[in-house]
Amino acid sequence: MNVGIVGLGLIGGSAAKAYSENGDSVYGFDTDKSIVGFSVLSAAAKGALSGENIGSCELILLAVPPAAAAIWLEENAAYISEDAFVIDFCGTKRVICEAGFRLAKKHGFTFIGGHPMAGTHNSGFKSSSRSLFCGAPMVIVPPRFDDIELLEKIKEMLSQLCFGSYSVTTAERHDELIAFTSQLAHVVSNAYVKSPSADCHKGFSAGSYRDMTRVAQLNHDMWAELFLENDDNLLTEIDAIIKNLVEYRDAIAEKDRERLALLLREGSDKKREVDGH
Repeated sequence: MNVGIVGLGLIGGSAAKAYSENGDSVYGFDTDKSIVGFSVLSAAAKGALSGENIGSCELILLAVPPAAAAIWLEENAAYISEDAFVIDFCGTKRVICEAGFRLAKKHGFTFIGGHPMAGTHNSGFKSSSRSLFCGAPMVIVPPRFDDIELLEKIKEMLSQLCFGSYSVTTAERHDELIAFTSQLAHVVSNAYVKSPSADCHKGFSAGSYRDMTRVAQLNHDMWAELFLENDDNLLTEIDAIIKNLVEYRDAIAEKDRERLALLLREGSDKKREVDGH
């Protein structure tokens, strides 16, 4: 299978390595031409993705931020085969799905929104790994929700990445949920580590500190773009956590042990409820 991958960072680079090791022919595009060259030298790609070979690709993965993915698709949709599948791996869905479904209808190819629930705090091709997606959940936004054959074809096209499960949703619902499960966590972690106490935490920190700060180290330009593209949903989540924190703060300031214990019990019970144990 010929696979085109737009963006050879952590996500795109990992996909390139997985497909190449499977024996597929990978063609990569990145704004940093040196990365494309390195991907070829490291056998993660066969060559550069261009107007000359886009039409031969049966699968094209868009592994860049949503705005850049939409621009690339606008500029190259006419080259894509009508038999091809185009799947985006962007962090938000509304921007790219609007462009993707519109262009797919115009040019005849199949577009699917996608978001692999995998990653690390590291970024770039140098951090990519063939096994990054193994066992991870994959969220897809298909053009049709009642087409079982299409869903099976999507799984087949992505089988080399070894996802552990698939969820199907709409672009709108995806962005609502991702604001809570991912974006808010990054905001809170990034803000938490700015405490003056962070400068002298060594020797006084263990698992709690590591867990809370794991995603504080991030690609600031990329995440800023994702936050702003999903600002309505993210602001709702930030407002909710501020409201909850104020309740804890007030109970502590007023030395209201009973109220504080109740708040802590509610949070503990909620954790067990949502995790199913």
